Amino acid sequence: MTGASPTSSRPPRPSPAVIRRRRLVVGLIVVLAIALVAVLATIAVRAFSGGDPKAATIGTGGTPTPTPTSTPLTPAEQLLKTAADPAKACAVSFSGEGVTQAPMLQTEGVLYTGLPIPERAGAVFAGWYPTPETATSQVQTDRVNGSQLTACTDHQRTLYAAWTTPEQNVATAAKIPILMYHQFTTKPEGEDNWLRNNYVYIEDFKAQMDYVAAQKFYLPTWDELNAFIDGKLFLPQHSLIITDDDADPTWLQLAVPVVTERKLLTTSFVITGERKDGSPSPYVLQRSHTNDMHRAGDNGKGRMVNLSADEVAADLEESAKVLGAKEVIAYPYGHYNATAEEGVTKAGFLLARTIEHGYVKIGTHKLELPVIRINYGDTVQGLKENIG
Repeated sequence: MTGASPTSSRPPRPSPAVIRRRRLVVGLIVVLAIALVAVLATIAVRAFSGGDPKAATIGTGGTPTPTPTSTPLTPAEQLLKTAADPAKACAVSFSGEGVTQAPMLQTEGVLYTGLPIPERAGAVFAGWYPTPETATSQVQTDRVNGSQLTACTDHQRTLYAAWTTPEQNVATAAKIPILMYHQFTTKPEGEDNWLRNNYVYIEDFKAQMDYVAAQKFYLPTWDELNAFIDGKLFLPQHSLIITDDDADPTWLQLAVPVVTERKLLTTSFVITGERKDGSPSPYVLQRSHTNDMHRAGDNGKGRMVNLSADEVAADLEESAKVLGAKEVIAYPYGHYNATAEEGVTKAGFLLARTIEHGYVKIGTHKLELPVIRINYGDTVQGLKENIG
């Protein structure tokens, strides 16, 4: 009898291909199981944290990862976002003891405008400086004001306040000369007419401006002069203001290039009824010589002393519309009276310049500012004797 083989009851051994398929299926099951566990864990964590995914996010190793937040903009950066011309915008910030002024926008390449004049009990403001160290040393040539073009790094800069004492401010006894020019001539012998004395020889003017530039006089703005008169701002003794009356063609053609080349802040008092053009130079401020009062009135003197205070104010308001500024006027022919001063005040002007000889000091009458008149034949030596 032939019997069965001892191994005939064993199942056949799977082939290698079958074994690989089985292992692959097992691996997939394991991966799916792990993924399922991860999903269930995430759901559990969110349920535990109230459903807020920001409360706890599972990161590597199960460590919660906080959601990143953006860095808030500084006040200066916020200001820059409002600039009409971002390419030239400069956000100027202010720092120093007692300083609370917010940053302000300036325009690079344009004169600083309206820099604040802070006040502090028991102290007198002594100007803005580029660093804390220069604010402490208070070297006059480091001082920053509206006689300089705005300059920034990456559209921002900070200015630092300097202070002095009221006693030191009074003791300095600064006397600020306001130079007054009119017309200019290229003739060394001068002009042969009834206004001969008004015409300064242009080479004399160049020499005078060379002296001012070389001696590095501080050139105050009108708002600084206003605060100085009130005793709220320190001005160095080595200060002066340059002005021209009438915006005569000889001023525009001959003198403006001189002050522009030397970067000297100058004020041109313009008769706006005759000239409405913008400033001829980055360094020339245009201010009011009235709109239509630079002519004789009924009594032969300037119209400014022939009109009512309301009429004077209306004329000056018209002038301010053309110039876009008030601050200061120059009386035509130097004629003024109490009514004229009332009109100046009604129109909102702070200062008025006469043709009377003298210097501006603390306490000077703001509507009767004196001048140093420059005439034909006045040389640089004469200027030195007048301004030091």
